Amino acid sequence: MTNKMHPAAIDIGGEPHLRDAKGRLVPLATVKATDLLMDELVRSLNAEARENAKRNADFRARTFTTVSELQALLAQQYDAKVGGQKGNIQLLTFDGLQRVQIAVSDLIEFGPELQVAKALIDECLTEWAVDSKVELRALINRVFSVDKEGQINRAELFMLLRVEIADERWRAAMAAIKDSIRVIGSRSYARYYERDQPDGRWTAITDAATPAR
Repeated sequence: MTNKMHPAAIDIGGEPHLRDAKGRLVPLATVKATDLLMDELVRSLNAEARENAKRNADFRARTFTTVSELQALLAQQYDAKVGGQKGNIQLLTFDGLQRVQIAVSDLIEFGPELQVAKALIDECLTEWAVDSKVELRALINRVFSVDKEGQINRAELFMLLRVEIADERWRAAMAAIKDSIRVIGSRSYARYYERDQPDGRWTAITDAATPAR
């Protein structure tokens, strides 16, 4: 720790104090050197992380803006929409070694029909033999076991929709799941890739906004 004043120091009677994790004021002079070193490192790294986060956000915004400008220019020149379904677009360098991809994904939520589907599925599972369809039972358990944010496992749910079973209750459950899906918006992602040769495998540039060191 350097001799400069600690950024979180609180002056009490002319003596600097630090507030600990329990909210108590502790004289700076009594804080262990190792705790101060850790404190300084964490503050330094978090400050850099905040700078990088802002730089990344600015970079992503610039990506969307410049790609949109290119789309508008090409559309004006060729009188045609540039981009795929739902606004997805892929741009390549002339040599085919670098790629920028704009991906648009739907934001979805599930309505009360999902609970109807769950009741029908439970009814099917109750009647089916315990040792039958073991893999299906495991999939169903994964679908309806909510994550830490209380969200249904969506990837597994869409896998469940691909399971075809003749039971009318099962078909009704799958129809209820489909009816429960509400598209409430969309989110755009910018992804950056490169490769060594035109037929090579693409490698993601994971943090294109952070300068190389």
